[in-house]
Amino acid sequence: MKKTIAFLCATLVAIPAFSQTKSFKLGQWTEIQNAILKEINKSYVDSLPLDRMVKTGIDAMLENLDPYTVYIPEEENEDLEMMINKTYGGIGAIIYKPEKDGNVIINEPYFASPAQKSGLTPGDEIVSIDGVSVKGLDSKACSDRMKGKPGTSVSFQVKKVRTGELVDIDVTRERIHLPDVEYAGMLDDTTGYILQSGFTENVSQDVKDAFLKLRNQGMKRLVLDLRGNGGGILQEAVKIVALFIPKGSVVVTSRGQSGDEVVYKTQTEPVDTRIPIIVMVDGGTASSSEIVSGALQDYDRAVIMGKRTYGKGLVQSIRPLPYNGSLKITTAKYYTPSGRCVQAIDYSHRNEDGSVGHIPDSLTHEFKTASGRIVRDGGGITPDYEIALQEYSRVTYSLVLSGVLEQYALKYVCEHPTIAQEDKYHLTDAEYKDFVEYAKTREFDYRSSAKTLYDQMVRELGKDGLEEGLKDELETVRKALEMDKEQILNLKKDEIIPFLEEEIVVRYYFQEAGVKIRLRYDDQLKKAISTPVQ
Repeated sequence: MKKTIAFLCATLVAIPAFSQTKSFKLGQWTEIQNAILKEINKSYVDSLPLDRMVKTGIDAMLENLDPYTVYIPEEENEDLEMMINKTYGGIGAIIYKPEKDGNVIINEPYFASPAQKSGLTPGDEIVSIDGVSVKGLDSKACSDRMKGKPGTSVSFQVKKVRTGELVDIDVTRERIHLPDVEYAGMLDDTTGYILQSGFTENVSQDVKDAFLKLRNQGMKRLVLDLRGNGGGILQEAVKIVALFIPKGSVVVTSRGQSGDEVVYKTQTEPVDTRIPIIVMVDGGTASSSEIVSGALQDYDRAVIMGKRTYGKGLVQSIRPLPYNGSLKITTAKYYTPSGRCVQAIDYSHRNEDGSVGHIPDSLTHEFKTASGRIVRDGGGITPDYEIALQEYSRVTYSLVLSGVLEQYALKYVCEHPTIAQEDKYHLTDAEYKDFVEYAKTREFDYRSSAKTLYDQMVRELGKDGLEEGLKDELETVRKALEMDKEQILNLKKDEIIPFLEEEIVVRYYFQEAGVKIRLRYDDQLKKAISTPVQ
């Protein structure tokens, strides 16, 4: 009897320990946090920026999970809409404001946008918005004033780029949608090409329409370009895969914390199960793009070419929060038809300093495609044929990031009322020389990679007290590496010209023309379509 009582007592004592479930811990820390906030609000010596403090705390808490779980307050709901559907209410133009006290410059209106239909052209300067001068406003403030509910109007005073005349222009806002299928066309007599940049709502229908159009033009094989495509809506990925594999096939499976499993299968009849497909991928190919490329690879329905993909095997959902906020939260991991999870970074096991690392290849697992080919998990999608990316010099990146190329393009537009169609347009030697003269007057980091490493080495030698002893040798190397802007720009002419041509043609013939220029110089794509496939 005493042993029974002792057992019962031990059991009763143990119950509270086991009752400290996640709910108990949540309540405990919520109570502590609320108590801290109440106490500092009552006792702290200065007034408190509570909104900023709490938002910072929420962001820091979520950052400890993964980069994709984020809090979106009510005032950022338009950004959420843009992220999910690539839509917003506005005039449909990219603007540029080089100086806070200067005018807003129309950098590029979108095709068939309210901006274009109202006669706004690249280089036009907006002096005022709804009667309010833009001087003193930053670019974001001006952009916010241009956006608004579709059907409403916004008034501009505009200085026209070619005449300098001041005119008043009223623009009726529309729902602007940035298409995910940026381009669809024939690369040659038999090869169709679709460039897809995202997975927002209804992109699967756009891909289907583009495919059928290309097939009617004589397409015998398809290149689906997912390079740089960071993903989006999972269901749209499922629908795109459904275009090319039989109805009822598993495309992807998601598994949440509790082990709940959702299997996504194709729901419609395919449009084509035989045409050869090349899927182009790179390190920017992520999420839903990896679902598409992984599923088509697992079924041996497409050949994957390019570089290994990013490795994002996580699924996010949007949850409503009080006061019209939202929580974008990671709710599951996804698995391709062969069973692979492509997640490359293990956020659940952080180092002591909070950092995370990639899953090493040694800890990945083998899976098999429908025909028995070996594929692996844990590190994105590995291409069937790896093709090196085109490399660019440091100065080219600097020209892009500093805005020098787009600034020159606007100057070019002011001086050239028309240019040849994009398929015939080429920058002349004289025009490139003009660009060099312009770029020499602009601020950008024009050091070569070698000169950058040299500068870093000199700093480290100085820290170690070795610089003085190597003074003569260092000076010899410095002179060999030293180049002025004109020298480096002429040295890198061949790799800069494609970027310049693209910046220029989009201001005459819109984004599709820019894609055609990119295709002209895309050596990785040319290598892919010329590679014999086993």
